Amino acid sequence: MYRFTVIIAPFGSVGFVGTPRGLAHLLLMKSPPARARAILSRRFADAGYDRDLYPELRNQLADYFAGRRVSFRVKTDLSGLSPFQKTVLKACVRIASGHTLTYGQLARQIGHPRAARAVGGALARNPIPLVIPCHRVIAGNGSLGGFSAEHGIALKRWLLKLEEP
Repeated sequence: MYRFTVIIAPFGSVGFVGTPRGLAHLLLMKSPPARARAILSRRFADAGYDRDLYPELRNQLADYFAGRRVSFRVKTDLSGLSPFQKTVLKACVRIASGHTLTYGQLARQIGHPRAARAVGGALARNPIPLVIPCHRVIAGNGSLGGFSAEHGIALKRWLLKLEEP
């Protein structure tokens, strides 16, 4: 059974969806909380709203948005992903706040030096951005590449700026 909640963020709202195994989705939305809640109710029709879902994650996100360094500690449910996607996301978690890697560098780190595009594809399907910080991965030419949140590249740029030392 899925449960979800929505919190206020500087750019709109953050919605998170959990299963009994852990956090399954984290959505970064430009919508205000009431609209975000309606969107999540439609997107996860079988999920129940739980305003008390993941209180520790709520506190960690508040610290993060206040500009503090945070190591997100929450049990996750990545059961819908392929082994390759899980490998990419686990490597992405190790990128320290305030640092970036290129898609190619991340591909080399996981032992697939020619798989930069596949790494990008895996990151595009990251169900829990911020907790798995895919915004810290950029293109080899120094451009930001992509970001699957509603604000896309503008939000990725904002997150990276927030994390600057």
